Amino acid sequence: MRNAVLLFAFLGMAACELPPPDPALTADRCEERARAAQGPTGEISFGANSNEGNFAEASVGVSSDYLRGADPVLVYERCVFQRTGELPIRPPVLRN
Repeated sequence: MRNAVLLFAFLGMAACELPPPDPALTADRCEERARAAQGPTGEISFGANSNEGNFAEASVGVSSDYLRGADPVLVYERCVFQRTGELPIRPPVLRN
């Protein structure tokens, strides 16, 4: 009886296949990772309002791919392949 329950549970899980990832969305996410491999990223914001007065914020990010000196194009290609199992549908759009 227990084996029958396990068999049906296994067959039920096998029937629930995940849909393939969207190639365009995957390319966009992997481009972000490749851009981070080009160098440090960050943003600065400042301003003023009547409640808090003046304010300033800054953030800096450094990816492990950048620290390793990884080629951003290879980072992009590997990322797409790992997520989809296929080669990229388009080349990455990276900043200079």
